[in-house]
Amino acid sequence: MNFVRYADDFIVTGESREILENGVLPIIRGFLSERGLELSEEKTVITHIEDGFDFLGSNIRWYKDKLLIKPPKKNYKAIVSKIREIVKKNPSMKQEDLIRKLNSIIRGWVNFHKYNVSSQAFERFDFDMWRCLWQWCKRRHPKKSHKWIAKKYFRQVGTRNWTFSVKTSDSFELNLIYATDTNIVRWLKTKSEATPFDDRFTGYFEERDTERMFREIKGRKKLNALYKAQKGICPICGGAITVEEGYRIHEAMGNDYKIIRILVDAGCHRKLHYSKNVVEPLW
Repeated sequence: MNFVRYADDFIVTGESREILENGVLPIIRGFLSERGLELSEEKTVITHIEDGFDFLGSNIRWYKDKLLIKPPKKNYKAIVSKIREIVKKNPSMKQEDLIRKLNSIIRGWVNFHKYNVSSQAFERFDFDMWRCLWQWCKRRHPKKSHKWIAKKYFRQVGTRNWTFSVKTSDSFELNLIYATDTNIVRWLKTKSEATPFDDRFTGYFEERDTERMFREIKGRKKLNALYKAQKGICPICGGAITVEEGYRIHEAMGNDYKIIRILVDAGCHRKLHYSKNVVEPLW
């Protein structure tokens, strides 16, 4: 048996349906009943892994020889329906305002699913978006030709010919966010035994945080800011920090006894956490 919980959502896996239905389910119901709680019959389901199930906004299913986590169909239909409703309810909205309104919704959905197997869903999403916006454009100009509409509302950006785009009043080109422009990245799984409350895993979490920051634009900006603040120098050894040698984020105690983040090269980071010798910083 395996039990996975996040807040009030959980799943239980077992070898057979009989064990889950006759053994596990009554125990869970009894445990909750003592505390004045009960399972949601609508959300509680016993299913085979090959049929898949939805958990925490993702669909988990076994496909022949591998387990894949994809955006659920319900989730996909909900986001597309939400966007269609916004577009239909705003037939006279300025293109700039519509793009800004849609971008915030698209960005949130894409960033949530970019860690899953979402390539096909992203491609379909972009097509559904284009079809929805094309209808919006045609309704605004029923007497204009398709060529005129395409030239007015769509531009070539990079290799994409049909980018829903507009120039703002300050000559800034505002483009619609497309799901396929977001790279699919695999989530950095945390070691099951690792915990931030155990000093033995401090180095592990610092290495993990550094790699995670490097994947994101905001994270890279923070790394770049630390690099500039330290003038590219490692405060442990005094040498230059280079991409070839590698670098890590390290949490250290500052002069005012507050925890600060510093950028150190990979070699010094290993010495700080995995060497028996005490390594002192240069400050």
